[in-house]
Amino acid sequence: MKEETKDMAETGTQNTSSSIASQLIRGLELQGQPRDPRTDIDHLSLVSIYPELNTVSTSEVHIPTSDGGVPARLYRPAGDALAGFVWVHGGAFIAGNLDMPEAHWVSLHLASQGISVLSLDYRKALHGVKYPAPSNDVLAGWSWASENPGALGLSSEARLHLGGASAGAALTASLTARLRDGAGVLPASLLLAYPLVHAELPELNEELRGAMTGVPADLAFDAGFIRDINLNFVGSEDNFKDPYAFAGEDPLAGFPPVYVINAESDTLRASGELFVEQLQVAGVSVRMDMEPGSMHGHLDHPHTEPARKSVERMLAWLLRGNS
Repeated sequence: MKEETKDMAETGTQNTSSSIASQLIRGLELQGQPRDPRTDIDHLSLVSIYPELNTVSTSEVHIPTSDGGVPARLYRPAGDALAGFVWVHGGAFIAGNLDMPEAHWVSLHLASQGISVLSLDYRKALHGVKYPAPSNDVLAGWSWASENPGALGLSSEARLHLGGASAGAALTASLTARLRDGAGVLPASLLLAYPLVHAELPELNEELRGAMTGVPADLAFDAGFIRDINLNFVGSEDNFKDPYAFAGEDPLAGFPPVYVINAESDTLRASGELFVEQLQVAGVSVRMDMEPGSMHGHLDHPHTEPARKSVERMLAWLLRGNS
């Protein structure tokens, strides 16, 4: 009876998670992405609060593809570019855009410190769009940058790095597997912020379960929700083991150096930590930091200490060997 009750409870949790994911997806399909109510994250507010960001030049880039093209934004520092970075925002494969702080503020900050950034958008897994469409968009953006390093102020693609946050981390990690297998030039390194790189959320250890105490419900992603979001992305469970969809399903040998920044109170930390273990087994150079006091998506909150610390970690990684 005890096991039956447990099974019923787990089934109820899964159904609730599935319902939440379905409602979220349906709402975005019907109404589009809601307007962010914050009044201090637009461009004018950011450069007013952080005057050093005003030194960065930005330009819209449309990367042509057979599927209609990929929107992107190029951020150039005032002086010589010390390195280049192709950056991809998150949003559960269904949300996010180039104006969200995780894309715009992060890119502005890095560019203000000498890093040229190409921030990429991609097709969302809505209205029937499925994998590999978003991955192909990121590949197109990366290929454009690696074929046109001069657009980022670089003499060659040798100092061009790749990275993303959350779903963007999933897309860039799996793209790295494609690049390693011949789809293009490997990046100088791969930088992942609070990544999800497995089709199903790994089991949380006791420490991580404790760290989730008090986290708001909309940031406490359980295994059922993650599974449903990922299923919506790939379209079929048959793709759950595809390393070009989820890099954590791959042996990972041949990856460039990888840097992972995990959030402390984030269920997705289980995926990031397991990925680091897998990279170590594969003999890949990897570093992992955990941002204290942070939750998932903290780079989208530029006026917080965890966001500022994490973007400085990113900067230090991208500048290593260039200072």
